[in-house]
Amino acid sequence: MKTILSIALLASLPVFMISCREASSASQTNQVSVIPVKLLPLNAQLSSTSSIAVSGQFTTDDEVLLSFKTGGIIQRIMVKEGDAIKQGQLLAALNPVEINAQVQQAQLGHEKAQRDYKRVENLYKDSVATLEQLQNAKTALDIAAEQLKTAQFNRSHSQILATANGYVLRKLASEGQLVQPGTPVLETNGAQSGNWLLRVNLSNKEWAAIRLNDKAAVEVEAAPGQIFHGAISRKSEGIQPQNSTFTADIRLTGPMPAAIAFGMFGKAVLSPSDTATTTANGPWAIPYDALLEGDGSNGYVFITNDNKTAHKIPVTISGMEKDKVIVSNGLQQAAALIISGSAYLTEGSTIKVQ
Repeated sequence: MKTILSIALLASLPVFMISCREASSASQTNQVSVIPVKLLPLNAQLSSTSSIAVSGQFTTDDEVLLSFKTGGIIQRIMVKEGDAIKQGQLLAALNPVEINAQVQQAQLGHEKAQRDYKRVENLYKDSVATLEQLQNAKTALDIAAEQLKTAQFNRSHSQILATANGYVLRKLASEGQLVQPGTPVLETNGAQSGNWLLRVNLSNKEWAAIRLNDKAAVEVEAAPGQIFHGAISRKSEGIQPQNSTFTADIRLTGPMPAAIAFGMFGKAVLSPSDTATTTANGPWAIPYDALLEGDGSNGYVFITNDNKTAHKIPVTISGMEKDKVIVSNGLQQAAALIISGSAYLTEGSTIKVQ
């Protein structure tokens, strides 16, 4: 009897050991499938866009480089840098000898074409000239008339007139200098109208955070201790190649500084109009390690909405800043971003927050 019992126990031992191994293996598999990760709550960036400090230079939105329509020798420049000017004021003029000769030549050509046409017209009435000859004479008359208009137009633009009330910013040529058509002679602006702007430089993240008409508090070195009110009137839609930054214009909306000039340095603090809305709709500054398969302006990240399951979603990249990637779109519906452990995740992976 004991022998039979021993044989039965020995026979059941392998089955028991296999069962234990399977249970252990299942437990290990379950542990491996739960991947530890670290999260970045996306609403944690709320305070990062509460205010933005920027600096720049004062300018206007109507700087103009003035030039002559035709080439020639500058006879006279009537203004100097810093002079106040009125709309329609004569600022500079070319020596008129050459352009007057061109107008006179065009005038004589037009008069000759008129005589030729009249003569051919009379001959045509007498059946001496053909219809083709009459038509050719009429075409020659029309061409001469247009040439006269061109010469007169060029003469009218052999002078430079002020396009608006403002100031002369720069004098780019001198009297007696030979200039080609379109060569800038004077630079002016319309500063007398009070349309002063503070043009500031912005990083990728700052540019994405602001909106048109966002408020700004402006400081001017010429008026220490005073704060002037303004609003964002323009955002550049491209990066500046000179310094690899974006720009924005802040238009002063309240009282103007008593002393202000083109190129003067200024500082401002921008206040995004709705920080909560801005955060919900982007942009987001995320760590480089959180971005997967980045390609130009597109990439992928893992997010979670329940701290239990990972989801892979596409995002739009608007730029990079120091150790951050600026994401402009794709995270609107995400609660938290997975910033550690992404390399081991797939869509639907079970996660454990560390």
